[in-house]
Amino acid sequence: MIEPIDKYFPSLTPGQRRRFEALHNLYADWNGKINVISRKDFDQLYIRHVLHSLAIARVCPFAPGARVLDVGCGGGFPSVPLAILFPEAHFTAVDSIRKKITVVEGVSRELGLENLTPRCARAETLTERFDYVVSRAVTEMPAFVGWIWDKIERGERGELPNGILYLKGGDLTEELARTRMEWRRFAISDFFDEEFFATKQVVYAAK
Repeated sequence: MIEPIDKYFPSLTPGQRRRFEALHNLYADWNGKINVISRKDFDQLYIRHVLHSLAIARVCPFAPGARVLDVGCGGGFPSVPLAILFPEAHFTAVDSIRKKITVVEGVSRELGLENLTPRCARAETLTERFDYVVSRAVTEMPAFVGWIWDKIERGERGELPNGILYLKGGDLTEELARTRMEWRRFAISDFFDEEFFATKQVVYAAK
C-alpha cells in the first residue's frame, strides 16, 4: 500500500511506516463520515495526497524544533504526512471549516501525533510566529502572502531559510509576479517520477 512512500523515503523508522500504513484506513473511515478527499482521488491517496505533501520534505527538510504552519489544511495535507516524517518539528494545521479540522483532530489522535496541533481558525487571525508556512493551493499567491507574511520569523530552521513552501500546479508566472517577491520553483517531477507530478511544483520564498 505505501510502496510510493517506501520508494522515495527508504529510511523510515518502523514507527513512521506504521503511521503511514495506518493513513489509508483512517482516511477511509473519516471520509465515510466527512468527505474531505474526493472519491476519484481516494484510490490514489498515497500518490496524490501523501507523496504530494512530502515533496516539501525534498525541497526543505525541517530541523528539530522548527515551527511549521499549514494554512487551509483541509483533511491534513501537507501537515499530517510532514508531521509523521519530522517528529521533532512542530506543526500547526489551520482551516476555517470546522468539519475539516474534526478530521485532522481524529487522524492526529489515532496516530498519536503529539507534534501536530489542529486549529479551527483563519490564518490571518493567528498571533503566533512560525518558521515556515506550508500550503496546498488554497488561494492565489498575492492573497495568501497577505494573510501570512507577518507571521513568519526570520531565521533558518531547515535546509532553506525560513519562508513559504507552497504546493501548486500549472503556469504560475503571472500570479507570482503580482506578489512583487522573489520566488524559487522546484519541479516535483525532479523528485518523483509518477505522471501525476508532471506539472506540479513547490514554490518557495524566503523571509
